Amino acid sequence: MDWTDRHCRAFHRTLSRRTLVYTEMVTTGAVLHGDRERLLGFDPCEHPVALQLGGSDPKDLAEAARIGADLGYDEINLNVGCPSDRVQSGRFGACLMREPELVAECMTAIRAAVEVPATVKCRIGVDDQAPEKSLFRLVELCAQAGVTRFAVHARKAWLKGLSPKENREIPPLDYPLVYRLKRERPDLTIVLNGGIMTLDEAKAHLEHVDGVMLGRAAYHEPALLGRVDREIFGEAGEVSPVQSVEAYLPYVRRQLAKGTHLAAMTRHMLGLFHGRPGARAWRRILTVEGAKAGADVGVIERALDAIREAEAARALRTEPV
Repeated sequence: MDWTDRHCRAFHRTLSRRTLVYTEMVTTGAVLHGDRERLLGFDPCEHPVALQLGGSDPKDLAEAARIGADLGYDEINLNVGCPSDRVQSGRFGACLMREPELVAECMTAIRAAVEVPATVKCRIGVDDQAPEKSLFRLVELCAQAGVTRFAVHARKAWLKGLSPKENREIPPLDYPLVYRLKRERPDLTIVLNGGIMTLDEAKAHLEHVDGVMLGRAAYHEPALLGRVDREIFGEAGEVSPVQSVEAYLPYVRRQLAKGTHLAAMTRHMLGLFHGRPGARAWRRILTVEGAKAGADVGVIERALDAIREAEAARALRTEPV
């Protein structure tokens, strides 16, 4: 939430054509009563893109799913994993791990409302639940409701005592439990989430499960997505950070013409050149100049020039005498 907005997804799409991207979690109340263009609008370049919903009322979820499918989303995903206090008070997110029958009822309603895939993103359990029981029970009931794809964050969520940030880091990861789920339910598509920071780690997990979901790693160091189509999907070539910036510029120009502030788009690019020559100048130019009134694509071009200058200077320093 507050990260993978439409601009982030459009940017990430320049790096990988094959990766499935997800929206932020949007509550059913927001979908039904809020500004749908602001909350659900997306650019065609984002496909394939999944709409992630939060809610616990089957009727409302069915209607929200129908709206999403009509807008063109490729998948409707129910979040049963977010541990924030706000989510708990609204009876959705990770607290629904305690109500697997309700989750299955919700998924039955969603599946009846749309023809696109309806999927679940969950934790392995919450609080004092035994994960080998809570996870398998949730999956079993949802599978009976016709769900065939599950994205599993391989940690418990502690709903009291840990912040959302701590819930992404402190509860121990239990990858073997998710591997076991796949072994026992080979008929289901199981996607592993949680703590995966590199493509080498992703490939190791893919020996045991059908897919991996990247969160913070893809956001903070998006250049790794430029290698995904080649290393994971077996396609030729990869997308360099410079190529992704150049591919993103037409989108940025379209959005600027609609009145979008440049900083709303460039904030997702700050980590693109992480660990490379010129990375600091890149971040500084985008952060400082991108926030100014009237900032346009010239800011990105100047930041890219700084990268090229730094790379050229490094090449000169390392050139044999």
